[in-house]
Amino acid sequence: MNARLSIFSSPFLLGFDQFERTLDRLSKCEGGYPPYNIEQLGETQLRITLAVAGFAPSDLSVQVEDNQLVIRGRQKDEGDRVFLHRGIAARQFQRAFVLAEGIEVARANLADGLLSIDLARPLAEPKVKTIPIDQGPDAPQGDIDVGRKGG
Repeated sequence: MNARLSIFSSPFLLGFDQFERTLDRLSKCEGGYPPYNIEQLGETQLRITLAVAGFAPSDLSVQVEDNQLVIRGRQKDEGDRVFLHRGIAARQFQRAFVLAEGIEVARANLADGLLSIDLARPLAEPKVKTIPIDQGPDAPQGDIDVGRKGG
């Protein structure tokens, strides 16, 4: 039995089990290649920059998968070249970043060996919802309809 304790095991944090699984998956595949920067450009803008020297745009893919930004790189090995020394490896990589709800990928740009991905983060608007309180023996029991989309 796995009795691992995490920050998400607090009784005040409900429904974060999927987020915890995503963080576990990301931490297992985290490596040092390629190096990257994350910078804040303004109140609602972020930029992720990855050092991808030697990669052409056709060697790279930038995708949003559920709530993750996934960047993959795969160079084609040129079999007809003979290297006396190969210090620049043609290696593949995958880098993933968890995106908060509402963050949109605005654009991706490759210049001078740097892949920049601009993100737009809208300002959060406070949401307040008042829940009516049912009373008495006629209060609904059983399954809860949460209004799932696409169901």
